[in-house]
Amino acid sequence: MKKLLALAASLFVTASVFAGEYPDISIKEVKTLVSSKKAVFIDVNGSESYAKGHVPGALDFDAIESDLAKSLPADKSTLIVAYCGGPRCKAYKAAAEAAEKLGYKNVKHMSAGISGWNAAGEKTEKKSKK
Repeated sequence: MKKLLALAASLFVTASVFAGEYPDISIKEVKTLVSSKKAVFIDVNGSESYAKGHVPGALDFDAIESDLAKSLPADKSTLIVAYCGGPRCKAYKAAAEAAEKLGYKNVKHMSAGISGWNAAGEKTEKKSKK
């Protein structure tokens, strides 16, 4: 009986952890989207990290958070991709949830984050963008 209760408790905790997660998007998919400019990328690593290097064309969440609506396209079906430092980082959720609250229905997460992007040898943009 104790084992059954422990299993049920662990399943509940696992389900809770994954509830509210956003679909993952791969580095390869992001690279294609960067080239085609068919998505909006939001970097949630902070302005200092953003200045050092971000996915090309990404928005600096710290700089635009208070007025995110002005920085995102009017089309609510636009793909929004939020990312932060890497697979264990959950900071991306702030941007993903903010976009969702504004009515965006196609919000994804690049779980590899900027560390995965860099490890894959992808180019970053270093100059500051809004």
